[in-house]
Amino acid sequence: MEYFRVRLLAALLALLTLGGCSSLVSGLTSQMANDLADSILNSEDIDTVREGIPAYLLLIDSFLRSSPDSEELLLAASNLNGSFAVLVDDEARIKLLADKSIRYAEQAACAGRGRLCGLRAQDFKRFEQELEGIEAGDVGVAYALAVAWVGWIQANSADWAAIAELGKAKLLMQQVIELDETYENGGPHLYMGGMETILPASLGGRPEKGREHFERAIEINDDYLMTKVIFAEQYARLVFDQALHDQLLRQVLDADPVVEGMTLTNRIAQERAAQLLETSSEYF
Repeated sequence: MEYFRVRLLAALLALLTLGGCSSLVSGLTSQMANDLADSILNSEDIDTVREGIPAYLLLIDSFLRSSPDSEELLLAASNLNGSFAVLVDDEARIKLLADKSIRYAEQAACAGRGRLCGLRAQDFKRFEQELEGIEAGDVGVAYALAVAWVGWIQANSADWAAIAELGKAKLLMQQVIELDETYENGGPHLYMGGMETILPASLGGRPEKGREHFERAIEINDDYLMTKVIFAEQYARLVFDQALHDQLLRQVLDADPVVEGMTLTNRIAQERAAQLLETSSEYF
């Protein structure tokens, strides 16, 4: 699931629109910081953004040196490292970024000293019990932790010990769905769809359940083109449904990518859709 975690690069928005961001970005007013974040998310120049992200990684690490217990900064750091992991090709670097992403997410979970702190290390029974106490106010941290967890599993997919953690990650994301299925443009359903289609049904996967999640994510926000790309790559290719595969990708390519707050990710989605469609006849 190489492209499963393309994530809008929304972490840039989280970084630049934190409360008191004028104190974080020296010399910029809050409005200027917000305008910069909006410009990035609405950019049509993928290469420029890709080249600029490493500077943000260094920037946020520097912020954390002076505010190591800031939940907002830790979440932004987790999201940004996870987002950048899908834009690099070096396996060792991907693992490094995934490790940082989940470490920051776990630190953020402990910053509030709530039920999510230390959750990943709990045995399965205790894990389920703790999830029952998660409330609506925990959705942001729970979602970030689940997303980082999935990315870490993906980066370590050759390790069966990592794969064994998938069940916990799914339960956590399911709890997010129950609390707010529309969070981040239907992101919880998108990720659940991806997790359910990692494996074919013969090996324990639930591709049809995954399809339901993908379709629900599209219902929540049809303008978020990456959902259809992942739907095609994760589900249609898994079950060898070329008609659905090509239909979804053509819908992506025919769509207007310019949508407030989604233009950058939609451009990335169209780039990937073109690649997948080009290899369709070879794959099927």
